Amino acid sequence: MELAEYNVMQYNLQFFAKEGAGGEKTEPATSKKLSDARAEGQVCKSRELDQAFTLVALFLMLKMVMSFLGSNFLQIFRDIYNKIPEAVETRELASTTIMSFLHHSALVCLKLTAPFLIAGFAIAFLVNLVQVKWKVSTKMLRPKLDKFNPLNGFKRMFSKDSMFELVKSIAKIALIAIIAYTALKSHINEIFLMYHISLKQGIAEIGTLVIDVGFRIALVYCILGAVDYIYQRHKFNEDMKMTKQEVKEEMKNTEGDPQIKGKQRQRMQEASRRRMMQDVPKADVVITNPTHFAVALKYDAGTGTAPVLLAKGADLIAQRIKEIAKENRVEIVENKPLARMIYTNVEVGHEIPPELYQAVAEILAAVYKAQNRV
Repeated sequence: MELAEYNVMQYNLQFFAKEGAGGEKTEPATSKKLSDARAEGQVCKSRELDQAFTLVALFLMLKMVMSFLGSNFLQIFRDIYNKIPEAVETRELASTTIMSFLHHSALVCLKLTAPFLIAGFAIAFLVNLVQVKWKVSTKMLRPKLDKFNPLNGFKRMFSKDSMFELVKSIAKIALIAIIAYTALKSHINEIFLMYHISLKQGIAEIGTLVIDVGFRIALVYCILGAVDYIYQRHKFNEDMKMTKQEVKEEMKNTEGDPQIKGKQRQRMQEASRRRMMQDVPKADVVITNPTHFAVALKYDAGTGTAPVLLAKGADLIAQRIKEIAKENRVEIVENKPLARMIYTNVEVGHEIPPELYQAVAEILAAVYKAQNRV
């Protein structure tokens, strides 16, 4: 039987990886990625947390100024009822009088509600400021053509995030309805007795009921807001994660290609090594290990207080230093511990430390004596 011939196809496994080319998003977002996302208006924020703090602040204000609000609303009712006899007697009420009265009532209502509106705006602003810090971005206000595409809108409507928000809203409404029902049930006797009490007492009872229900709802909102903020933080971090390839590309764009940087570093090291080798002939002595390390020292009493390291190297570089020293008749002295100590602790162009003065001075003295320099 003849073997069937098969066409061999090459597959790029990256196309089968999660999240497309580059593999699964497993790397934490870099600071640049987070900065770019913030500039685009993508931040971690919980709306429930904003609403929770706003509700708490508003109901606290309502509790503090309840008597003031009640007295002002009663005054509006008195003004309305005082106009009724005048209208009955004259059987007409001038339009200018009505407009004047409505204008006055609207101003009073505005004065009563303005502190709540201002406080709500201030609390919402401060909570958002704590969550996302201060940075103005207008990119979210720019029109995007893809948002006018009905297909994209349909996808967003039935996306996973939209479904989650829908379920969360339904659960939130149901929970608030249960809390409101429980609170009203506990005050059912007071509600039935409102037919037998005065208007002032009725307003006080309604205010107490509203504040009680409001604080219960605000407490639930605080719990929901804390949970939602934790979830939004986790979701934001997950959405901002990057693939290994994206991290490499970002590093390449911001810091340059690692291979190019490596070559540049190698060229700089080679240039530094060439300059170092050119200074070896100027040395007074080369101290060796003898095979692994070599250091070249020079002492100039007129310019420095201690010998300076002109060159150092290990293995092949050490051999090259010794060759240059021989070619230029620079003394080579073998001292294993001293050579290793200078190689490890002294940088090229720096003076040797004081603890090595004595050992190096003895070697230089011997070299100078052999060269008849003393």
